[in-house]
Amino acid sequence: MTQTVAARRHAELADQIRAHDHAYYVLASPTISDQEYDRLYRELLDLEKQVPELANDSPSQRVGGEPLKAFKPVEHLSPMRSLDNTYSQAEVREFVARVQRLLPNEKLEWTVEPKVDGVAINLRYEHGKFVLGATRGDGTTGDDITTNLRTIRTLPHSLKKPVSELPEVLEVRGEVYLTRAGFLKLNAQREAGDEEPFANARNAAAGSLKQLDSRLVAARPLDVALYGLGHVSESSQIHFADHTSVLRWLKEAGLKIPEKTWRCVSADELIQAIEELDQVRRNFAYETDGAVIKLNSIAQRERIGFTSKAPRWAIAYKYAAEQAETKLRAITIQVGRTGTLTPVAELEPVFLAGSTISRATLHNEDELRRKDIRIGDTVTIEKAGEVIPAVVGVVLTKRTGNEIIFHFPANCPECHSPVVRAVGAEEAGVAWRCVNPECPAQVRGRIEHWCARGAMDIEGGGEVLVSQLVGAGLVRNVADLYSLTLEQLTSLERMGTKSAQNFLDGIEASKKRDLWRVLFGLGILHVGAGAAKSLARHFPNLDAISEVAAIQLTEIDDIGEVIAQSIAQWMHQESNRKLVDRLRAAGLNFNSSIYVPRDAEEQKAFSGKTFVLTGTLPTLKREEAAAKIEAAGGKVSGSVSKKTDYVVAGADAGSKLEKALSLGVLVLDEAGFLKLIDSKVADE
Repeated sequence: MTQTVAARRHAELADQIRAHDHAYYVLASPTISDQEYDRLYRELLDLEKQVPELANDSPSQRVGGEPLKAFKPVEHLSPMRSLDNTYSQAEVREFVARVQRLLPNEKLEWTVEPKVDGVAINLRYEHGKFVLGATRGDGTTGDDITTNLRTIRTLPHSLKKPVSELPEVLEVRGEVYLTRAGFLKLNAQREAGDEEPFANARNAAAGSLKQLDSRLVAARPLDVALYGLGHVSESSQIHFADHTSVLRWLKEAGLKIPEKTWRCVSADELIQAIEELDQVRRNFAYETDGAVIKLNSIAQRERIGFTSKAPRWAIAYKYAAEQAETKLRAITIQVGRTGTLTPVAELEPVFLAGSTISRATLHNEDELRRKDIRIGDTVTIEKAGEVIPAVVGVVLTKRTGNEIIFHFPANCPECHSPVVRAVGAEEAGVAWRCVNPECPAQVRGRIEHWCARGAMDIEGGGEVLVSQLVGAGLVRNVADLYSLTLEQLTSLERMGTKSAQNFLDGIEASKKRDLWRVLFGLGILHVGAGAAKSLARHFPNLDAISEVAAIQLTEIDDIGEVIAQSIAQWMHQESNRKLVDRLRAAGLNFNSSIYVPRDAEEQKAFSGKTFVLTGTLPTLKREEAAAKIEAAGGKVSGSVSKKTDYVVAGADAGSKLEKALSLGVLVLDEAGFLKLIDSKVADE
């Protein structure tokens, strides 16, 4: 695979993964299974191994999703990392061997505990009093959900320990979940109230914690399981020798811990524990999707440390996806914002992994043909990770001969316009697209994308409201949003004056967003947030971009031939030019705040210099450090190589620091970095 092809595929994967991360962490509405997500993520990592520069601004550098706007952001005192995971027992053995190589000749002991399928939280206790609770967020900053967490009856507001055994500040990590029984009851209530039921218990728990009214949260049967520590005050006299003693202390303090754990001293015992857990986990009150394996010794953990994303001393083993057989009644077509037609299986309802399934994705026509899926077939569906299922195959032994081969429609089911095979290196021969840009489904998708947090960040512009706006004929494109009135909005179903005004305020605030957000929000095919930022760094405004030929765009980092052609085509389309003119008239900002002219760039203190950031800095957030570097003309990369000039390392720096030291790259702490910045800028 050439570097250009690798970069192209990496950009596509990065955009898909960011979209799935947003759906999972922010919207609490995942759209693919854990296994499918892991497959995409591993392919991304493989490409980054081949071309290390691709790791810059990659989803691999993040832990989770961004904090929700509705809640006050709060920084964790110690980062909340995610776990590497596997579905293979052979990889579990490989993991044990890898840790043993890091700790040669040392005796290893392990713990195994259920992987609760809930919402990760961080609890902060001060002098034994519960003072703050937050979601994982992006691993560094989460959402303050203290008030909602206080409604959970099993979560103590005060720890049951003598003052002498209580650290001044203590962070406790765990999962909030909804019991199986509570989930069924909650969905029954929602259906009775003509509300859409939750897809699974995790979504229900996440949706509950997102409620702004804690009285609604209190009415839901949420529970919690705590399994580890974050920050512990240095002044604390409490020292834990191993994870087992941590769990014991948490239980003695009145905190609820996993109901069953195993201690193991070999890979064979770990495999046995994993299999035992698989047999008993269905008896637990909550959903589980795997087993968490942790090195028991705290001292050994500290010696082998972390990578930038996950501890080296722990791994999550995911159980095979649950499957069920059912009848495929029909195949319907969904239309996305780019006009892509996606086939969906309409199923005879079947209970699977805690919920009743009546729909499943079929991905695309080629997948449909490859699996030879026909209407009337008995099919196997899979629901890995308790999310939207997929049809994985046909039970051929139950085929009767009366099944019907599905033919993709020649016309869009939404607007009845002709559909064509997508063209382009990534999609040729796979996707069908509606050719009508005014197709209602595409219109809704484009407006939702424009309003999304990563784009123009317009609060309230979600699927339900957008569907009403388009259905009522009030909005046909994103420019129409800027002429909406309070009277028009309050005429919509379930739209009160306050909600309508909040939406209008969000629309007004979006006029000040930076150029890269506008570029991303316009939904130009193949242009993700990373490409939009690259364009905004090289051009002062939107007009400058619209005047550049595709061949010139390919000279920019992150802009390959396919992306360049897509941008040029979009900019020269008459309807898009009119859209831009309307947005300009509405007062949107088309200027870039991160633009650096080439002649000025050459004069910058760090022109041509490459930095890598790793670990947690004492005062600076990573994006703040990156902004200082870019403002001084430098480039921030996600991986260390011989071309790296500086590595800025904070607490818990992992493999990047090790590689920098092995290559002789200059390593700076935060103080040294700030001193360097100040001295260089002063010399300009």
